[in-house]
Amino acid sequence: MTDDTWGNARAALKSTVGQDAYRNWIEPLEICGIDDGVARFRVPTSFMGTWVARNFGEEILKLLRASGSGVERLAFEVAADRCVADRPPAAARNGETRDEAEAAGSPLDPRFTFDSFVVGKPNALAHAAARRVGEGGAVTFNPLFLYGGVGLGKTHLMHAIAWEITARDPAARVLYLSAEKFMNRFIQALRFKDMIGFKEMFRSVDVLMVDDVQFIAGKESTQEEFFHTFNALVEQNRQIIISADRAPGEINGLEERIKSRLQWGLLVDLHPTDYELRLGILQQKVAAQSALYPELEIAPGVLEFLAHRISTNVRVLEGALTRLFAFASLVGCEITLDLAQDCLADILRASDRKVTIEEIIRKVAEHYNLRMSDLLSTRRTRTIARPRQVAMYLSKKLTSKSLPEIGRRFGGRDHTTVIHAVRKIEDLRAHDSQIAEDVELLRRMLEA
Repeated sequence: MTDDTWGNARAALKSTVGQDAYRNWIEPLEICGIDDGVARFRVPTSFMGTWVARNFGEEILKLLRASGSGVERLAFEVAADRCVADRPPAAARNGETRDEAEAAGSPLDPRFTFDSFVVGKPNALAHAAARRVGEGGAVTFNPLFLYGGVGLGKTHLMHAIAWEITARDPAARVLYLSAEKFMNRFIQALRFKDMIGFKEMFRSVDVLMVDDVQFIAGKESTQEEFFHTFNALVEQNRQIIISADRAPGEINGLEERIKSRLQWGLLVDLHPTDYELRLGILQQKVAAQSALYPELEIAPGVLEFLAHRISTNVRVLEGALTRLFAFASLVGCEITLDLAQDCLADILRASDRKVTIEEIIRKVAEHYNLRMSDLLSTRRTRTIARPRQVAMYLSKKLTSKSLPEIGRRFGGRDHTTVIHAVRKIEDLRAHDSQIAEDVELLRRMLEA
């Protein structure tokens, strides 16, 4: 095989797999030659070889065959010695802790990189913190704890960190997995009496990334092992990155000592997306979809409509746009506002969930550790009156109910009481950071 053949294949791959995937996985490949229909490549690590074989092997084969090179399969060699291709991705050779650790983890999504992450005000801090960890070097905060609702970008950022670290240091031992998979590996180790191997596997990595840690809440034995793994890695100054749907202190069933450990480092809340961020995400997604459907046009106002109507989950938002492009391609028409409303009717209906006054009263009572009956009572002590005003304010902002109706729901109060409550909270939000934080947190929980 000539260098030109591989050079042409690389050029084609660069245009199809994307800039980040090309830089991380294709560029480091070094062609060694071809023997008996086997194209041999040299790679920095065995993990890279298995990952390229699994994710890009078919595409590379297709491009090489098109050149008439007679290639039938690929092989990847580390330091010009052992071939790692044509074996199961999870296979690990005895005595090679790095391969064992990688086999224990979950595959990374090549789409989830920093370049594909759209940054806005709600996620700017989380993005900056993830970037800092991805740069490697000295561990400045440990762990990095990312939390927030579904579809806000936690998993995207964790994958992006892993890609960045391995791109900067291919020898780094990075292990990413879900908390559920951590538990399953632990149970398997108990079953086969291999706890020594389990401990060596998880405590020998440079970076441990555990997604959805709330899953281990209430599972005492798993929490015990997670606690010891956490401590062992911290003592070795190894980086830990954790994600959850809530802050550590809000995860019921999680041991206090684990909550304490998780709060050692930097806790970052990924806030629900705002309109501008959702629009930016859609615009980026359109660019990717246009490469697949170059013949399709999207009418003005469609993206703005989607960004306004689908507000709680980025995954749903992206999925809606993908469906819209696929449908328009099948019927061969322009993507218009009418088409979007018809094609996405079910998604739009689900996104129009109405918040009720009863929900607001319940959430506010829980937040302030009160009973719902307290908010509906005639008691005027500040510890009850202020939360009651917050609940009235949210009822006015998040529902379509009239002021008299809101007053009746709060123990038969007059509409002027509701007006006073709304004005009072609006004034306090501008001057009282605690009230502003409470109102924003409650709003996000109610709209989630």
